[in-house]
Amino acid sequence: MNILRVVNSILSKIAMTLATCIIFIMVAALTLSASTRFFTGSGFAWFIELPPVLVSWLVFPLLGPLLKKGQHIQVDFITSLLSEKSKKILNISVNLVALISACVFFKAGYDATLLFFNLGQLLEIEIDVPIWWMYLAFPVGFFILGLVAIELLIENIKDLIKLN
Repeated sequence: MNILRVVNSILSKIAMTLATCIIFIMVAALTLSASTRFFTGSGFAWFIELPPVLVSWLVFPLLGPLLKKGQHIQVDFITSLLSEKSKKILNISVNLVALISACVFFKAGYDATLLFFNLGQLLEIEIDVPIWWMYLAFPVGFFILGLVAIELLIENIKDLIKLN
């Protein structure tokens, strides 16, 4: 369990750093696009096209860290009505669904990435970016989510056992 916590902590820090860098790049690209259009009257299309390409790398690697921190989208009015034992059972259910979903979407993302890698297609923007780079965010993100879900499941089960 300690090894899993350390691995998840490192992956979370990497994902947060990556997200911060991507947000910086997105803002910088749009700022540079507006600046070049203002000063020169024309701009580079890839400044505008780059942020949407990076969105998948912003979203998917953050799934696990946000779940662990409890910063994901959730409806929490039910938890105020539940006992501690019921809350733990609900958390186990949520994390089990997250783990199963992570496994299914990891496989689908892996297959899509492999398909586009084998096809060798490029995104149709000014700079040559292989499509599989964008799709690689799916299996990476869902792998991280799966590891976090396993950690949370183990913690929730330990907490439920302690309550009994």
